[in-house]
Amino acid sequence: MPMHARKRRTAVVAGAAVATAALIATGMTTGSAGAAPVKDRAAGATAVKLSASQRAELLRDANATKADTAKALGLGGKEKLVVKDVVKDADGTMHTRYNRTYEGLPVLGGDLVVHQARSGKVKSVTKATKATIAVASLTPKLAPATASASAVKLAKADDTTQAKPNRSPRKVIWASAGKPTLAWETVVGGVQKDGTPNELHVITDATTGKKLFEYQGIETGVGNSEYSGKVDLGTTQEGSGYTLTDTERGNHKTTNLAHAEDGEGSPFTDEDDTWGNGQGDDEQTAAVDAHYGAAATWDYYKNVHGRSGIKGDGVGAYSRVHYGNDYVNAFWDDSCFCMTYGDGEGNSHPLTALDVAAHEMSHGVTSNTAGLEYSGESGGLNEATSDIFGNSVEFYADNSEDVGDYLIGEKIDINGDGTPLRYMDKPSKDGASKDDWYDGVGDVDVHYSSGVANHFFYLLSEGSGQKEINGVEYDSPTADGSTVEGIGRDKAEKIWYKALTTYMTSTTDYHAAREATLSAASDLYGADSAEYKGVDAAWAGVNVK
Repeated sequence: MPMHARKRRTAVVAGAAVATAALIATGMTTGSAGAAPVKDRAAGATAVKLSASQRAELLRDANATKADTAKALGLGGKEKLVVKDVVKDADGTMHTRYNRTYEGLPVLGGDLVVHQARSGKVKSVTKATKATIAVASLTPKLAPATASASAVKLAKADDTTQAKPNRSPRKVIWASAGKPTLAWETVVGGVQKDGTPNELHVITDATTGKKLFEYQGIETGVGNSEYSGKVDLGTTQEGSGYTLTDTERGNHKTTNLAHAEDGEGSPFTDEDDTWGNGQGDDEQTAAVDAHYGAAATWDYYKNVHGRSGIKGDGVGAYSRVHYGNDYVNAFWDDSCFCMTYGDGEGNSHPLTALDVAAHEMSHGVTSNTAGLEYSGESGGLNEATSDIFGNSVEFYADNSEDVGDYLIGEKIDINGDGTPLRYMDKPSKDGASKDDWYDGVGDVDVHYSSGVANHFFYLLSEGSGQKEINGVEYDSPTADGSTVEGIGRDKAEKIWYKALTTYMTSTTDYHAAREATLSAASDLYGADSAEYKGVDAAWAGVNVK
């Protein structure tokens, strides 16, 4: 029986700029504010760092009272609440997130968050839909096989190969938009045209056969594999060697797919616990990048936001490197609870950098909190959240080889001229992303509609106009020509995180995101604070009013 002991050692991280290609592309919030001093208010509204056992106890309490909660909210007798998450603030305020069922069927877009004072009194409720959940009949006129065939056809039209249902369609209530409707949800597998696994969710009206919605369950992002210098890694001694298993971070592990496209992968092992050579020709180097990025992201969420792991339960995910052949992307997958990284063109440029890991892990955080649908404006907010926290982790890590900036993919050289993949100060500089909101921005690919929220976050953090930060020059305009004064990145991060975890829902669009962040700013700093006014001004700067 092998001995197990964690050991920290210094390792060399990969460093190579890669050329790749970007992917082509209403909630209801109410709240209240007291009159506590700004300093006290911020401390009181900050989430408590819960241990796994404390969180489990709060979830048990919420489960024990969910029937009473449903009754207090005036839900119908056919509706039940399913506890998803809980956040406790330092002042005793509880934010409990629920999904809903109707006659036992999942209600997609029926999620809600109940905000309770320490006394137990309900302060407000944030709902993904205002509609009353009710349907005339639970007997579908459309056969599940017909819904399945239609979904497969849609996937094939998007050039998905090996398209077939992952499972039989499930009957659901669709409530994300319009009148709640009995529907079939079909999940189509296969491989997307760029090599990414396919997990296309298609929602089909169970009466008329009309497609109501579709979204991609695999959440993708592109990043850079860069030289990050020597870093400490969490590893575990097993027998005479070591594995990339981080016992201090929920047993997060990094595995080797060895160019396969499925499975968990094989453990990396090393006899002297010194990993990689800083070059892409060593298969360990990509693993070091991914492992380091996961550790930095874990530390950021824990130390800045009090969140222990992606689910908040202290359990680590895992990272898979060397996915497929010539795969120029990285992605988060809820089904395996893992991040996966390709090796780029020619299998010589692994996409395993710090901001990539933070971006992908943040998709997991979003999935386990607001659950923003990966389509339309909510999809843009989902992608922007990963960009926002990806860059936040980069600043937090304070790595001298990769200083924090508001550029995304700045070392990829995707355009062949040294320009970044995306810009937060003026997203349209990439040629596709959107600077400001307009009616129809939700029809744009989520990686480009995300520009609205990225721009908002930059304005909120740093303000408009010209400036230089960490050696990078920025020049951020506003939609209305106004001047926006930034409140500082640290406060902007806290506002976005609180809004995501306590006020956003699966259907949140840009105008609902404005309300969510204003509520978060009010909780943290007060409704009359400079921070609250800064949030309002930054949204106006991107035409969300």
